[in-house]
Amino acid sequence: MAAATAISGVGLTLGISTSTVRSRTSLVTMAVSLDEKTNKSLTLTKSQEAFTAAKELMPGGVNSPVRAFKSVGGQPIVIDSVKGSRMTDIDGNEYIDYVGSWGPAIIGHADDQVLAALSETMKKGTSFGAPCLLENSLAKMVISAVPSIEMVRFVNSGTEACMGVLRLARAYTGNEKIIKFEGCYHGHADPFLVKAGSGVATLGLPDSPGVPKGATYETLTAPFNDLSAVEKLFEDNKGEIAAVMLEPVVGNSGFIPPKSDFLSFLRKITKENNSLLIFDEVMTGFRLAYGGAQEYFGITPDLTTLGKIIGGGLPVGAYGGRRDIMEMVAPAGPMYQAGTLSGNPLAMTAGIQTLKRIKEAGTYEYLDKITGELVRGIVEAGKKAGHAICGGHISGMFGFFFTEGPVYNFADAKKSDTAKFAKFYWGMLAQGVYLAPSQFEAGFTSLAHSPDDIEKTIAAAEKVFREI
Repeated sequence: MAAATAISGVGLTLGISTSTVRSRTSLVTMAVSLDEKTNKSLTLTKSQEAFTAAKELMPGGVNSPVRAFKSVGGQPIVIDSVKGSRMTDIDGNEYIDYVGSWGPAIIGHADDQVLAALSETMKKGTSFGAPCLLENSLAKMVISAVPSIEMVRFVNSGTEACMGVLRLARAYTGNEKIIKFEGCYHGHADPFLVKAGSGVATLGLPDSPGVPKGATYETLTAPFNDLSAVEKLFEDNKGEIAAVMLEPVVGNSGFIPPKSDFLSFLRKITKENNSLLIFDEVMTGFRLAYGGAQEYFGITPDLTTLGKIIGGGLPVGAYGGRRDIMEMVAPAGPMYQAGTLSGNPLAMTAGIQTLKRIKEAGTYEYLDKITGELVRGIVEAGKKAGHAICGGHISGMFGFFFTEGPVYNFADAKKSDTAKFAKFYWGMLAQGVYLAPSQFEAGFTSLAHSPDDIEKTIAAAEKVFREI
């Protein structure tokens, strides 16, 4: 017999068959539907079983917090496979995917050319712990593409890249204070967990326990897009600021672009105060343009962090910048940083193949076209159904908020109706569309997304907006 229960704060009905529950690992039949008017449902039996087991094995059942669906209610779907623009869960449900492994899948999932190249590389080994020619190849591609990068150091994650670049900025300038922006996320290293974005914003967490006060004492914060707040921080800390670090387009509080004069202002004020300007392009690098946000906006920082796309779906990160600064990194200089798997041949191979593909003519024009159509379609559908909604995009990166807007910073983003977003999220999932399970995360398209994918997604949004 099925007992109906509601997911708190979401307004969805779960039909759970209790007759099949025999133990912690027994089957739980789950059907999710928006309401009785919706003609689609999701059977998530196997996902429920797997996640129940996972919670006994891993904190919260996941290895990265936002995956737990805490902000949208319910439990996450467990993925079995991905290909192109689609992903399939272990219950066999297929979705059009707009998360793209949180950004790396810019040419689509499991691309045949990337897989073939990886297969050939694996015949030679998966990790050397020593220099390989593939590192040279990818480094040359990155240096030729990104305006600020004259030398580059590969690491294994965006967090690691941001840790390294912060230490480097402090070593080069001799100062310790940094300015970051509310809602910007630069990984989970101690100095950055102050008014951070991503999972910290999604879960509504305060600054993380376990971070010593001394680790964040030199971290100054300002609202994104607020020139006067940055000016005041420089005035109050004259000669003490090592760097200003930011996501040039915020993706970890939802999609928030800079105002027209914001980046040029930061470039000017950092130069005037002998501080460094650092662009965290882990998300925007090779996403907004082949040369990243700095190419798109025409503003060259001193240092840049990268990740996601440059590994083609494998774990990777990098930081780079002016040669005189980068030559402080060991073993060329005294600033120490190291990594066992840094520059591993598999990540280098996937990155090389991915960058080759996106360098082809028409890549960013296509991404801009389909993403613009997607965002306009969703926002227009929401407004037509009477919902407060705003959104935007640059190339293949997008986002929308359940608020009238405009959204210029994290405080504006927090005005969003997150309960309504949760209803919309589950409604779209029931229609076969997979979005980031948080109001405060950007979305991504890929070269594998077809015009038909976009049309189906807009049609699904129109249906869901009428029913929530």
